[in-house]
Amino acid sequence: MSFSSILSVDLPSAKLLWLDLTKNNLELSHLNPDNTREFTEYVFNKIKNAQADLGIGGWLEDRFIYSSREQFNKGKSRNIHLGVDIWMPAGTPLFCPTQCEVHSFANNLGFGNYGPTIILKAENTELYFLYGHLSLESLHDIEVGQKIESGKKVAEIGNFPINGDWPPHLHFQVMNNMLGKEGDFPGVCATSELKVMQKFCLNPYPFLGLDEKPIT
Repeated sequence: MSFSSILSVDLPSAKLLWLDLTKNNLELSHLNPDNTREFTEYVFNKIKNAQADLGIGGWLEDRFIYSSREQFNKGKSRNIHLGVDIWMPAGTPLFCPTQCEVHSFANNLGFGNYGPTIILKAENTELYFLYGHLSLESLHDIEVGQKIESGKKVAEIGNFPINGDWPPHLHFQVMNNMLGKEGDFPGVCATSELKVMQKFCLNPYPFLGLDEKPIT
């Protein structure tokens, strides 16, 4: 199965800034990630200073930034990121990676949540693509079961606070089983859950035409 770009930018040839949101990034000790405006300025200044087309990263990253957010600390500490984040301005259009239908969608409210979310199912497969942190307008005129052609616009990146109160970005995640869920799927898990979650949450980089995060 071939996959078309989910962005108007060709990711394999774009200049990417791989963002580190782990405790190894000492810059984060001077940042309050719960202050969304401050966090947004940090992310987009990094991209601008690197003269990059966009920021990217996060798959299986052990993220320091979740430690203060209640959303990730209800009963257990969730810290491992199961998708990839693409940091681009609000309003950036997003496209369908292959022939799909709309599996489900929802506005997942709450500070640190996905906000508007769309999940697509690839035709004749058990591949599901989650688009999180979208604009509210992305949920207008969409229906479960709706067919979407490869390369057709699906949604657009949302702005805070509508997008779950995050700097504008797309959370893109690929699953092979929805585990009965609709309009939502865990995007972060506890370290103790990772072995199980990796059975269902696939490496998203190949679906974007990327090999892996480069070793630096």
